[in-house]
Amino acid sequence: MKKRPGEPEAPVERYETIRHFIAALLEEQTLTAREISVYAKITEKDVYDHLEHIKKTVQKNGRRFIVEPARCEHCNFVFKKRERLTKPGKCPSCHSTLIRAPMYHIG
Repeated sequence: MKKRPGEPEAPVERYETIRHFIAALLEEQTLTAREISVYAKITEKDVYDHLEHIKKTVQKNGRRFIVEPARCEHCNFVFKKRERLTKPGKCPSCHSTLIRAPMYHIG
């Protein structure tokens, strides 16, 4: 069928959801939210929303959603007790903002 001038193009068919794509990435390698956003071509903020859902789904299926915690680059403080998946703003110990982002993996 020929497209008329000014008519939007039909969307490309997707055979998997963005969450399936992200889960597949995390099964293969350990990544930060920023790296995931580059692979999936979505914003970093959207990545965190998807990670929350992926975490629940993975745990229901008896697998492990592994979070390598964020770490302060200045004093090496590790954010072990942090429940949120997002990157912290500053270190509670030295107040530095040089924080290495948490990394995620499905094992």
